[in-house]
Amino acid sequence: MNVHGIKAIYKFEMARWFRTMMQSIASPVISTSLYFIVFGAAIGSRMEQIDGISYGAYIVPGLVMLSVLTESISNASFGIYMPKWAGTIYEVLSAPVSPLEIVVGYVGAAATKSVILGVIILATARLFVDYTILHPLWMVGFLVLTAITFCLFGFIIGVWADGWEKLQIVPVMIVTPLTFLGGSFYSIHMLPPFWQKVTLLNPVVYLVSGFRWSFYGVSDVNVGVSFGMTLVFMLLCLAAITVIFRTGYRLKR
Repeated sequence: MNVHGIKAIYKFEMARWFRTMMQSIASPVISTSLYFIVFGAAIGSRMEQIDGISYGAYIVPGLVMLSVLTESISNASFGIYMPKWAGTIYEVLSAPVSPLEIVVGYVGAAATKSVILGVIILATARLFVDYTILHPLWMVGFLVLTAITFCLFGFIIGVWADGWEKLQIVPVMIVTPLTFLGGSFYSIHMLPPFWQKVTLLNPVVYLVSGFRWSFYGVSDVNVGVSFGMTLVFMLLCLAAITVIFRTGYRLKR
């Protein structure tokens, strides 16, 4: 394992993020604050509790997941797309680092950024609502696992994209709608029986449900199933990345 190669990629990506830290952090924090003001205060004050939890506190895990999923995909996809666009990817591929080490460097940096952002949003949420974390170790585990999984997914998107527009298609047109429809702001048990079954086809439901369980001990889906589905998606992403490096798909001309 070329630790120096991994550290070089990791430090480079983190340094790039630190240069734009205010922009990278300010936008999600402001957006989250607005969600709490609108949904938590204006709407939440007029809603009944969900599973014995105030609405403002109930949406905290969903908002964290919304930000972490979006930022994970954005950070990882941009991180690998930039060297492709600039042509420096060939220097990385010709360096004495293996595909695994390249992925660890890029995905590790992107996941670190997402976890930091998730912690900041949790701190921001404390300014608006009181919430509890019944299972802090599970909370950290779900947060890190989700960040890594969707950073891997973002890495795939960054390799697949051959233009700046394509970097935004999947996050904006697919991931964000799935997150809003994945129980971030409501319990799927509030839906009619038919739509409850349809919603179970949405993979984000399992992420949000498992993460919410770590806070309040309640979930729409069994926590074991949530954890298992996240692992399955991560393994699928790893398999896709393995194929990308073996075939040189959009990495080698």
